[in-house]
Formats: sequence, structure tokens, C-alpha cells
Amino acid sequence: MKTSSFRSTFRTDKWWIEPLLILSGLAAFVLYASWAGYQGNYYWWSNHEHGFGGYLSPFYSPLLWIKEGVEGGADIAHAWLGPWPGWWPNSILLPESPSLLILVFPLSIRFTCYYYRKAYYRAFAGSPPACAVGAIPQKSYKGETGLMIFQNIHRYTLYIGIIFIFLLSYDAVLSFFRGGQFGIGVGSMVLLINPILLGSWTFGCHAFRHLVGGNSNCMSCSLVRYQTYKKVSWLNSHHQLFAWCSLFWVGFSDFYVRMVSMGVFNDINTW
Repeated sequence: MKTSSFRSTFRTDKWWIEPLLILSGLAAFVLYASWAGYQGNYYWWSNHEHGFGGYLSPFYSPLLWIKEGVEGGADIAHAWLGPWPGWWPNSILLPESPSLLILVFPLSIRFTCYYYRKAYYRAFAGSPPACAVGAIPQKSYKGETGLMIFQNIHRYTLYIGIIFIFLLSYDAVLSFFRGGQFGIGVGSMVLLINPILLGSWTFGCHAFRHLVGGNSNCMSCSLVRYQTYKKVSWLNSHHQLFAWCSLFWVGFSDFYVRMVSMGVFNDINTW
């Protein structure tokens, strides 16, 4: 159905609820992630000053450089490249926060994801806000020649997402140790669920499904490939669900580590 003006429609249901919820959810995550990333503190917790293991916020993983002496910060031994470099400008826009060095990479796969594109096109751009509902008028459509060209990097950001799943899985393993001693805590389970949900979303994306099952005229010729494609297709059919679950959980993981590091939450554990 062709509509002539923004929000014009013959629909009688409450179609505006979904885009409103999406707008609220995405805006809340962006605001929290931006705030948490700029803090530069309370991203780490361990009841041992030194040694193997601890809780690391997924917003700060991996730790490339570390500013020493920060409240709730990790020990310098956890930095990949050592202490924070002296040439960093350390301004309001660019504080000495390890999160700012890596946050753009996991956000790139979110921003270019096929589901999220539909979500924020509708919620923020009103293009259109819902099926069979009038979109915000545009002088000319430049989807395939403008932003769409940038969105095509999703096939490459997919590999970034896969790398981060392995990095966060490693962090989850570390969370079961304190000073080399194995144990289980609430934070350990929180950080373990995080890469599971991220993996369910990433490995169910359309680009990965094409990577597994594309360019083949005989899917059943390889039993392994066929079974893998079926499992990826099941994840793909629940892509929207895992997109929201993983988005919420990665934010909650940072929040939990932050609260434990600040002493607000008392982590229940076996250590």
C-alpha cells in the first residue's frame, strides 16, 4: 500500500508500540555504553591483588593499555601493550579509558547487522516506522548509493564479531579463577552467558549463513555442511531474539562487574 505522508496508514492496531520500544531500548543501550566506556574505572574485580583470574567487563575487553592506580582497574599485568602511553591527549572527549580503544569494533557489527539496520531505520529514521505506514518524506532515496555502501562491510565485521566471541570466552574462563584457584561465582555465570548469547546472535546472522551454505548447488552432498547449515538456519530464524538478548546481557555484564567492583553488590562465590 502506498501512503502519502508520515505515519499515514489504514492499520487499526497499535503499530507504534514496537518502534517505540525499539527506540527506547537502543537509545538506553547507546547512552549506557557511552557512559560506561568513558568512565575508565570499575571495569575489573578480583579478591586477589595479583594472580590468574578476575571479572573483566566486556566493554573493556581486550585491555590494550591500562592506566595504573585507577579505582576498579585491572593490574598492569593484564595489559596487552603495557601502561597508558604518555602521548594520549587525555581530554574530555578522549579520556584515558581502555574501552574507547576497542568499543568501535563490536559496535561495528551491531550497527551493520541486517536486523539492527531494520530496527534503527524504523525507530530513529522512520523509514518507514512500520509495515504499511507512511515514512518520513525524502527528497530522493539514496539507500543503495549512500549509507547502503557502508552497510555492506557487515560481511567483514562478521569476522571481528567472531574474534570478540573468542576473547570474551577467554574472559569467561578467567572469571572462574582467583589467584589461580578455581571457583564459581555469580559473576562467573554472568560472564559465561555473555559469549554464549553473542555467539548465538553472531553465528545466526545472514552473512554467516551465506558463508556456510552459499555458493553450493548441492547442499546434501556434504553431510557436515548440511547439518551445520540447518543449525545456523535455526539460529537465523531467532536472530531478532538473540540480537536483543545479547545486547541486554552485554550491558548487564558491564553493570554487574561495575557494581561488584564498586562494592555495591556482594558477589556470591565459592572462593
